[in-house]
Amino acid sequence: MRRIRFSATSIVLSALLLVLATHSAKAQEWGSVVGTITESDSGFPVPGASVVVNGTNFGTAADVDGRYELRLPMGRFVLRYSSVGFEAQLDTVDVEPRRIISRNVVLRESIASMDELTVEARAPLEAGVFEISPETVDDIPVPVRDALRALRILPGVSANNELSNQFSVRGGGFNENLFFVNGFEIFLPFRPRTGEQEGLSLVNSDMAERITLYTGGFPARYGGKLSSAVDVQYKRPQRTNDPFEMSGYASLLDYGVTGSGSTMGGRLGLMGSVRVAQARRFFQTQELQGEYQPQYLDGQVYAGYEISMGQEIEVLGMLASNDFELDPNSRKTFFGSLSQNSAVAPSNLQSLWVRFDADNQELDGYDTAFLGVRLSNRLTTNTRIEHDISFFDTAETEELDLSGTSLLFNVDPGADNPQDGDGLIQTGQSRQEEFADNSVEVQTITGQGRYMYSNNRHVSEAGWSVRRLDFDDRIDEKSVVVGQGLDGEVVRIVADSLRDTASFGAWQSSFHVQESYDAIGSDPGKLMITGGLRTDYYSFTGEWTVSPRASFTLRQSVNTTLFGSAGIYYQAPTYRELRGKPEVGETILGALNDDLKSQRSDQVIMGGEVFLPGRRVYVRGEAYYKRITNMISYDVENVRVRYSGENDASGRHYGLDLQLRGELVPGLESWLNYSYLVARERFDDEFVTPESRGLLARPTDQRHTISLFLQDYVPSDPTWKLHMRTLYGSGLPYTPPKPGPQIGNLITQAPGDRFSARYPRFFRFDIGASKTIGPEVTGSRLSMQLTAEILNLFDMTNTVSYSWVPDSAGIWQRVPTRLTPRLVNVRITADF
Repeated sequence: MRRIRFSATSIVLSALLLVLATHSAKAQEWGSVVGTITESDSGFPVPGASVVVNGTNFGTAADVDGRYELRLPMGRFVLRYSSVGFEAQLDTVDVEPRRIISRNVVLRESIASMDELTVEARAPLEAGVFEISPETVDDIPVPVRDALRALRILPGVSANNELSNQFSVRGGGFNENLFFVNGFEIFLPFRPRTGEQEGLSLVNSDMAERITLYTGGFPARYGGKLSSAVDVQYKRPQRTNDPFEMSGYASLLDYGVTGSGSTMGGRLGLMGSVRVAQARRFFQTQELQGEYQPQYLDGQVYAGYEISMGQEIEVLGMLASNDFELDPNSRKTFFGSLSQNSAVAPSNLQSLWVRFDADNQELDGYDTAFLGVRLSNRLTTNTRIEHDISFFDTAETEELDLSGTSLLFNVDPGADNPQDGDGLIQTGQSRQEEFADNSVEVQTITGQGRYMYSNNRHVSEAGWSVRRLDFDDRIDEKSVVVGQGLDGEVVRIVADSLRDTASFGAWQSSFHVQESYDAIGSDPGKLMITGGLRTDYYSFTGEWTVSPRASFTLRQSVNTTLFGSAGIYYQAPTYRELRGKPEVGETILGALNDDLKSQRSDQVIMGGEVFLPGRRVYVRGEAYYKRITNMISYDVENVRVRYSGENDASGRHYGLDLQLRGELVPGLESWLNYSYLVARERFDDEFVTPESRGLLARPTDQRHTISLFLQDYVPSDPTWKLHMRTLYGSGLPYTPPKPGPQIGNLITQAPGDRFSARYPRFFRFDIGASKTIGPEVTGSRLSMQLTAEILNLFDMTNTVSYSWVPDSAGIWQRVPTRLTPRLVNVRITADF
């Protein structure tokens, strides 16, 4: 085990050293600009003056004597020299490799110094808030373009499955995240079994203008979940004068097109987008072989019309159809250990071969429709009101009819070609049968209003919402294992079986108020304080919750900002949590627990960000603590979450998120994140079992995560760019089985000590290179980008779950379910 951990660490360090070595080699093609920055009147130096490439954050700062040195790649650059209280100066330099250019600059004092301060200032920071631009989303090397998959490179975010768009934030569960598009709440699939079933998320980065992630401590206007909120704002073409814009992309795995424009003098704006993903090549790289037929389709339309001055109506519509079909043939999985010295420890290399019966099939569907309409009125320059209504409908279907024979083998380490059967010794045989004919349909109708008022030092907001939820559920599934006992008799074990239908409906309502206050009038923006209160009602349980929240941002100096937040957050139990795990013979409705209370999370976040002007980098750190009560415990199998249906535990999360962010080359921002997390739970006395005693790991207890996103370009040709993404996470916990009752001569399984074992670490290294062909080459508005990507460069297949197969002695062997190996993808993007 130590050797495995050391290997993973070595790979991460090797990747970083490779990047550093690349930069060291390229540094020979860079030149330097040096000089002194002084005042025009006195000739004194201007310490701390900024020297940046105009339009970027790449640059340096002058020392106490006003001297500076800025290294730049070969090419022509416009430099911007600035300091608070002085007028900015621009200068053009032509940089040549290994040459030094001297530029002394004289800054004149500015009468309106606050203008310069405004130019230099960044957007106000908030605790737990991170933004990612849609342009960055498009540059991240991933199998298919999906904004939610891009969030994995932000601090505090963890996801160990490249097939899925679900993620965990600071130890929260997959179902503890809120998603908003233009202020309308949308939802992820309710009951996926594997990542392949999810398809594309409803967040379209081609239509997005801004993507914001609240990793905790989010304001009172966001409610209903414990962990995070994702707020996506789409572009509003009615506020531009562009008659028509269009973009498109195509790769070996997906393609899409987006168009937008405005008319009637900018009063009417329209935008539409269609995305299609056919990730057949991607899925076929897995150990489970067969005929994959995935088809993911998404279409969205936005329209905005300015009825009159200050009055606007907006419409957002979405249609999505995500279908996954698989006709499995076979599976070959090799696992175990290979010893380098058999005298010290013998090898234990094994293999599982599964041969599926003819006419086996898996057919899954996830269809979604959404329509939202909003009317906005600006009553005065300081007062704005909004009212909207939205409809969301999703229907998920799952059809499984799989059966096959599993053969277990010991593998001779010296065999020439075990993939073809060489050196295999059979140690067991069993048969699995899985059947499912499930469906769930969820409908929501939501009405809400927001009322906002602002003046010089106050921003006030109040709002309400009312929602009707309806669930229609049909479950018909069975899982059977057929094996042989020691005497050769056939033993048939029904591992899981449930057949029932249910319908469920409920009302939700909420009200919130929020006030932001600029506390120091003589220094605007130095100290911002926000307080809010939210109350929610859930009709099924008859429960009212009250959630106070507060945050602050303190600009301690020009380069240092401190921030913090605290609040109480509730998550009402929806159908998934209420249903729990029905016992054998129990109906779904009979299993619903109407005494279930909302889960509660008390959260505190403290952090700060420091800007290092000499390096032009930002260092950010946040520490957090969460205390969770009325917890509804759950288990995770692949991506499916199974709740206990009881308020049976309490928990605590605490951790630290660190980020180093800056531009290695002008105009391209890169960052490195590290997160430390402890997530623990303790069952209440009445729910304690011998397997769940004491303080236990939660399913999301991933101690260390590292994410790196690097952008660079070729110094001699900035139209060539490099994009690299690295994800590392220590192993997540799982519950191993223990011997259960004996049926014949076959020993069955029962859950062992809860979350007492861990999966192997997760590691991915994805890299891409792109060539931009601009309008100056095409001679028109058309610009193109050609991209080649190597996904999972080091070909490290990660383990997402384990299955258990009995051998001839009736002992269950652990078999890993692995994700995807290395894959090459090419993409072309066009804008015109």
